[in-house]
Amino acid sequence: MNRRDFIKQAVLSGAALALPLGADSLRSLAEAAGRPDLAVARGVPPARITRAAVAELGGMGRFVSRGDIVVVKPNIGWDRTPEYAANTNPEVVAELVRLCYEAGAKRVKVFDFPVNDARRTYRQSGIAAAATAAGAQVSYIDDRKFKDTALRGQLLKSWPLYTEILAADKVINVPIAKVHGIATLTLGMKNWMGVMGGWRGRIHQRIDESLVDIARVIRPSLIVLDAVRILVDNGPQGGSLADVRRLDTVIAGTDQVAVDAFGTTLFGMKADTLDCVRIGHRAGLGNMDLSRLLIKRVSV
Repeated sequence: MNRRDFIKQAVLSGAALALPLGADSLRSLAEAAGRPDLAVARGVPPARITRAAVAELGGMGRFVSRGDIVVVKPNIGWDRTPEYAANTNPEVVAELVRLCYEAGAKRVKVFDFPVNDARRTYRQSGIAAAATAAGAQVSYIDDRKFKDTALRGQLLKSWPLYTEILAADKVINVPIAKVHGIATLTLGMKNWMGVMGGWRGRIHQRIDESLVDIARVIRPSLIVLDAVRILVDNGPQGGSLADVRRLDTVIAGTDQVAVDAFGTTLFGMKADTLDCVRIGHRAGLGNMDLSRLLIKRVSV
């Protein structure tokens, strides 16, 4: 069985949400503080489970303060409508925008650096309309706003990054969970490619080390992983509904490595088999050991 077939079979068989909680989770610092490390909400509609997941972490007021300028960074990379699971679910994005304003944000910005034509991807994804209706400032990437930024990473010493995300008071990363031909999976850390300038193809040779180097610099206040629909084959853009599985799930957390580690389980994988997760864990960026985390599951 090849990798694609394995992923498909794992999702179909229900392995996607089979994650045991070890006894070590009782020693979680988050539990001591009364909050989980990760919140996993299942149900419908997408806006409701998004709100529920954030609420389990303490509410958006824990992450966004009055007067903040917030960037909500979805994946808007492909000329696909929502049912094809190539881009972040627009209802998830819009609900996060609303939550930010409820917490007192001054302005919420939404943007991405698409692979396909920006005007088509923004429109077809449904994100531009949904985020604008929720009050967000939706904009196309302006090439003049990329600035060479010191990373001092293990592989990348510098890279042009989008200044809008560097200047924001708070950043919320909102990736969609899907397979990827080069990176195996697209989750949270992979979503940072949407704020990279220059020739992004260069990092494909050692993509996992590069993603971790970028993630060292961009530290989101919150990560919300969209698994309302996941793409289990022909990623990252898909194109057939046969490649999509509906899980009606949203995962929220503050640890980039932990969220991505949980994301691997949606595809029947183990966290340490995704290189960027393993490298990020070893670099001290976060914790991939899910058995040591307090994971709160809710159904709505």
